[in-house]
Amino acid sequence: MIEVAAITSGRDLPSTRYRIRQHIHPLEKLGVNVVEHCPAIDKWAAVPGKPRRWSNKQVLPFYIAWQGTKLLTRFPGIVKSYLAGVTWLNKELLPGYSTLESLLSRPLVADIDDAIWLTPPFGSRVARKLAQRADVLVVGNDYLADWFGVHNANIQIIPTAIDTELFYPDRAGKGGEGCFTVGWIGSQGNLAYLQSIEDALVVFLKQYTDARLLVVSDRAPSFQKLTSDQVMFKPWQGSEEVADIQSMDVGLMPLQDSEWARGKCAFKMLQYMALEKPVVVSPVGMNRQVLEMDSVGFAARNKAEWIEALVYLYENREEGRLLGKKGRVTVKKEFSVTVVSQKLASMFHSL
Repeated sequence: MIEVAAITSGRDLPSTRYRIRQHIHPLEKLGVNVVEHCPAIDKWAAVPGKPRRWSNKQVLPFYIAWQGTKLLTRFPGIVKSYLAGVTWLNKELLPGYSTLESLLSRPLVADIDDAIWLTPPFGSRVARKLAQRADVLVVGNDYLADWFGVHNANIQIIPTAIDTELFYPDRAGKGGEGCFTVGWIGSQGNLAYLQSIEDALVVFLKQYTDARLLVVSDRAPSFQKLTSDQVMFKPWQGSEEVADIQSMDVGLMPLQDSEWARGKCAFKMLQYMALEKPVVVSPVGMNRQVLEMDSVGFAARNKAEWIEALVYLYENREEGRLLGKKGRVTVKKEFSVTVVSQKLASMFHSL
């Protein structure tokens, strides 16, 4: 049995939950015993009490003290890494800073699912140093592999997995009855992508008054034109995540074509697909790759294409259900926990 110390980033962070934690039990059956060491404070947590409109520079002494406090919560995991045979690090220890990574026991597997070299203030240097320190870099897509491959020859592309036993379609759903729900789920840091297609949503929801937009996030969106009767906001809760997506008829994943967006691993898209929801997504980065695997939804590059795709799915609901079924088949074949855990196990056994 290979003993692995997993150094994660925060209890509810998606990269912790889906890149590492959901694989712990499957990996145990494959001869890899993973013990997670999660910090008491989420590494992205803001300075307590700091107004959102204030910058970190405006509270610099408190910011420095808070970063130091967060780093202290990482020490137990660093110490425990020496009791295991392998260290599995969930990205850098603190966003944008190179801190105690050099103290982690080796062999070191660095797991990365974002373009962390863009994280201010020193992301590029942090990413290079982490890549050079790691014995293996596990990345979520080809774009990340291309960037990190310059700094480390041992790159393994392993996608973010979906638990298809948990993310299971609601067979007793509304079956096309009632309100037509266009949905988006994600963290507040990604709300800007959803808000960027507001004009298209305004046109669609004005044309079809029995349709609505469901937003599931840790903060309400700030729309300028959509009205409260057109948008339903629901605070994200892990226990209700599957049911929230089950209530959707279409899943949305808009992105801007940027370096950061190209580093994303299409996770929202895969969640929708696992629950047999047709998708409308920006064909950026890995989104495009998934679209090319089968007919699972539509690519939308501009306002007209967003409107066209939503109108089509509203008026052709049976076709939407067929696209959704193909999406689940694709997820089970390429992105299920079973498939991805086996890839991870092979990687650990090869060290």
